[in-house]
Amino acid sequence: MGFVKAVKSKAYFKRFQVKFRRRREGRTDYVARKRLVIQDKNKYNSPKYRLVVRFTNKDIICQIAFARIEGDVIVCAAYGHELRKYGIQVGLTNYAAAYCTGLLIGRRILKRFNLDGIYAGSVEVTGEEYHVDSIDGQPGTFRCYLDVGLARTTTGARVFGAMKGAADAGVDIPHSNKRFPGYDSESKEFNAETHRKHIFGQHVADYMRLLAQQDQEAYKRQFAKYIELKISPDSIETMYKKAHAAIRENPDHEEMPVMETTGKRKRWNRPKMSPEQRRDRVKHQKVAFRTKHQEGAGFE
Repeated sequence: MGFVKAVKSKAYFKRFQVKFRRRREGRTDYVARKRLVIQDKNKYNSPKYRLVVRFTNKDIICQIAFARIEGDVIVCAAYGHELRKYGIQVGLTNYAAAYCTGLLIGRRILKRFNLDGIYAGSVEVTGEEYHVDSIDGQPGTFRCYLDVGLARTTTGARVFGAMKGAADAGVDIPHSNKRFPGYDSESKEFNAETHRKHIFGQHVADYMRLLAQQDQEAYKRQFAKYIELKISPDSIETMYKKAHAAIRENPDHEEMPVMETTGKRKRWNRPKMSPEQRRDRVKHQKVAFRTKHQEGAGFE
């Protein structure tokens, strides 16, 4: 075997610096975070707000946050499971639900800063691109920047549904229509009607009609909750319209009532015993063992 040059010498390992923990875990894109967090020097200590949007298997998380050295500070939050209060019982993670969650956090943060009466946003949902402008003689608009984390920013992604909801609520979020459903990258044209259909869940309604015609069993299996709650494809748009109106009327967060448990709690292990109880248990085990041994040996 010939001479093999050491590619990584001892000096390399002595100077090796590990990456940040969340980078090692693959949970934070620090290149994107740096650009979202760093504030202009002439703005001093003013917070730079971010609209943080995350999706789980069963929920949507929207938060308004700003960065400090000790960690991010959450100013306001809204979740997909809160939509049940506004009449949406199913499809809590689709594009239409993302829009509703964005609308909810938008109206909630404006109410927190007493801006909800000044900036109403886009009350009529058309799917068109909308940007709120400051009003002369009034406090400026609330500006924040979309934080998508590690999500793929493809055209029609649900994160942009949440952003659109917050923008229509009256929050100033810099964006374009190039990632909304209905944008064609080849012709460079945007179809607002397609976007409106996604906001009102019509893409789900169309699939429900298609599946009901093609495979009735698959329809009953996949949309069992819709059938149970008597939600038809024709009633989906009305459900979302009522939810939008209810969110604008009362965006406040309500604490869920604590459920009172009745009866004894289930436990799968033995309760902890005191030293006296343990000694007494050993004593009883010894007596039982002797009795069983004597009976087996034929002693009386």
